Parts: sequence; structure tokens; C-alpha cells
Amino acid sequence: MAQMTIDPQGEKIESFVLLSGHKIPAIGLGTWRAHNARDSVFTAILEAGYRHVDTAAEYGVQDEVGHGIKAAIHTGVERSTLFITSKLWCCDLSTERVRPALMKTLNELQLDYLDLYLIHWPFRLKDGASRPPKAGEVSDFDWEGVWIEMEKLVKDKLVRDIGVCNFTVKKLNKLLDIAEIMPSVCQMEMHPGWRNEKMLEACKKNNIHVTAYSPLGSREVDLIHHPVVERVAGKLNKTAGQVLVRWAIQRGTSTIPKSDHSERIKENIKVFSWEIPEKDFQAICDIPDQMRVLDGEELFVNKSDGPYKSVADIWDHEI
Repeated sequence: MAQMTIDPQGEKIESFVLLSGHKIPAIGLGTWRAHNARDSVFTAILEAGYRHVDTAAEYGVQDEVGHGIKAAIHTGVERSTLFITSKLWCCDLSTERVRPALMKTLNELQLDYLDLYLIHWPFRLKDGASRPPKAGEVSDFDWEGVWIEMEKLVKDKLVRDIGVCNFTVKKLNKLLDIAEIMPSVCQMEMHPGWRNEKMLEACKKNNIHVTAYSPLGSREVDLIHHPVVERVAGKLNKTAGQVLVRWAIQRGTSTIPKSDHSERIKENIKVFSWEIPEKDFQAICDIPDQMRVLDGEELFVNKSDGPYKSVADIWDHEI
């Protein structure tokens, strides 16, 4: 469910209400492959009005993100107004490593709690696993045991909400069968070049909010220069990036565009005072070429020794 709130400067900030009752801001700053995360985070919060920052242990930038958040707080931004997300990496998908991994993340971010903690991928990796992995470096994990540990983090008020990333319908249903505290959020690759409709519908059915990552596409899926997106952007006198972000929000998802450029960071959040007309929105929805960019092959596929011998195996053949 989407709703409008008003920030202290009087600007409209759209947010979505989670199962827990907490609100997740509709737009966050992504930090994957960020080159100067400290400055980007500081700019996003102080100059652009972002209140949602997304990061992960695996990104290797949590120290920088933490410094950016701390600097913003020192200027007077209240921690309670911020929504900070991080993720549990695959090497820590065991019952004894969940809490230490979170505590390391909190230390790096210089925070007392997270607003959202996600299982980054539903596969266990051995420490130092190769890319692509060697035999025995990828395995399943103790789903119930790990999720119980995630739930304990909520009960101990170290984390406000928990959720998952990069799941399939099959894996989501497996988790829902064992969960006491339901996942509030499922984060997934989602953009007009990969609409990921099966998972979006599964999450809607279970009242799980979706956060779309890579909303602007990538070098492999160039949506910024797609003729349909360019046409709509020209018609609305907006940038292609703004149209793609607005498309994600109108679809009912929050989204986390990443940029290292201050002007683009500021542009990407200026999407709340206008809408894409229905005809143009549908035209973007109908872009025919569909391709998942982050398919997990490099991380999890071992073609000779498995257990995941193909990308289709990773995604339970739901592709």
C-alpha cells in the first residue's frame, strides 16, 4: 500500500507501509559498485532529501556508507527519519553466523539498529569461494535455523524488519511455510527490461513489499536509451532516469537507483509531483525484450559438479 507523507521541508515523499506497520520510503540510494559512497550518501540525505539508503556487507562500502550517514546525522538529521537496509551475505548463512554478521554491519555503519535486514541470496557459500565456484563451495542452508536467528534480531530490536533478496516463487513459499515473522520485503532485479512478473505477483499475494534494484537497467540492458523510454521522457520533459524510477513506483514498488553523480542523485528523487500517463506507462510495460542482468551464474553455477549446473537451476526454472 502506498501513501504520501510530508517531510520537514514540506516536500512530498511517497512511502509504502510494510506488514510490520513501518514505512519504507519509495526511493532509496543504492550503493552497489559505488565509487564514493560517503559523499553520495551525504549528498543524497542532505541535499536531495533521501531518507532510504540501501547497502550490503558484500558491497565492501559499509564503512563509507556509515561515515556518510554519521555526517548527515551530525548536521541535525534524526536517525529515526532514516531507513537503512543491509544484507546478510551467503558465507554467513548459518545459525551461528547470523548475529555476528549483523553486529559487524552495525559497527561498520555506526548504527545501533537496522531498519531492514535481508538474506542477500538463498545459497550458502564457503568462505573464499571461487568465481565460478569449485565443487563443494555452494550448498543449501538451514532455512528454518537461519530464519529463526533473523527473527531473533527483530525480537531483540537490533533490526526492525527482515526480508529476502533474489528469491523465486518456490523459495518464497518454502520460507513462508516456516516463518513466524513474515518477510516484510523481497528485493529483486526489476525494470522494464526484466519485469519479474511472477515474483511481483507472488509478493502481492502474500502482502510482501517489493523493492526493485537496477531500475535504470545496465550496460547489458540499456533502458536509458531505449526508444520507448526516450519518447516518454521527451513527452513529459523528464530525464529517462526519472521516467524509469517513476515507472517502478507506479508499479507499486520502492526502488533504489544508484549514482555517484550528485546531480543525478538529485534528479532521481524528483518524481513525486507527476505521473506517467496510463498509455505511456503501458507502453513501457510492453517492452518485449526481457533479460535478467544479475543472474547469479558467476557466484553459484558449477556446470560439472553442481548442485546448480545452470542459471535455470538457480531460479528454479522460473525464467
